[in-house]
Amino acid sequence: MSSHLERRFALLWKAHGGPLPLKHEVKFHPTRKWRFDFAHTASKVAIEIEGGTWARGAHSRGNGYAEDCEKYNAAAALGWTVFRLTGDMLTRTHLELVMDAIRERTKAEGVGA
Repeated sequence: MSSHLERRFALLWKAHGGPLPLKHEVKFHPTRKWRFDFAHTASKVAIEIEGGTWARGAHSRGNGYAEDCEKYNAAAALGWTVFRLTGDMLTRTHLELVMDAIRERTKAEGVGA
């Protein structure tokens, strides 16, 4: 895992019984090198861990923010649902929202969670 927030997310996901398999660093676009921090590919649910939200990190500045918008819009066009979680959002409540979305999608599609 590349960041402490990603490691924390992975530990909480496991501790709270998040649906598996949840993959790390998932390439989702056919021509761009974009990757999701985490993704449940069967349900097309992705999780992006947003660090540096209060420290003027790369993703909260103009160019980084615009690039993220391009990435997330491309993901939506390909049928992905992207959940963006800050460090403060790494709580059971927020994780359950993501978990419920995965379970609902896999139930509707008839694929395993």
